[in-house]
Amino acid sequence: MPKAYWVAHVDVDDPEIYAKYREANAVAFAKYGAKFIVRGGNQIQREGLSRARTVVIEFADMDTAVACFDSPEYQAAKDIRDPISTADLVIVEGYDA
Repeated sequence: MPKAYWVAHVDVDDPEIYAKYREANAVAFAKYGAKFIVRGGNQIQREGLSRARTVVIEFADMDTAVACFDSPEYQAAKDIRDPISTADLVIVEGYDA
């Protein structure tokens, strides 16, 4: 079964509140075995549009990735982030060669 990934592009308006979101989302990520692959590092925009921050999070499979997003733990964290950020997020299944 292929792994699955959250791929998010985020603009943050208030870094202090965003730090509280990161603390809160750690609960859901621990529960669902999330692993950060990319967490807001330096990036070079080459094509199209993006946002200032890119995050890629790995999960065991698609069901786990979706369950994490839908969980009460993550939704509580998201409630902290939503007022101070703009985000685009997809959940995508990995390629299992």
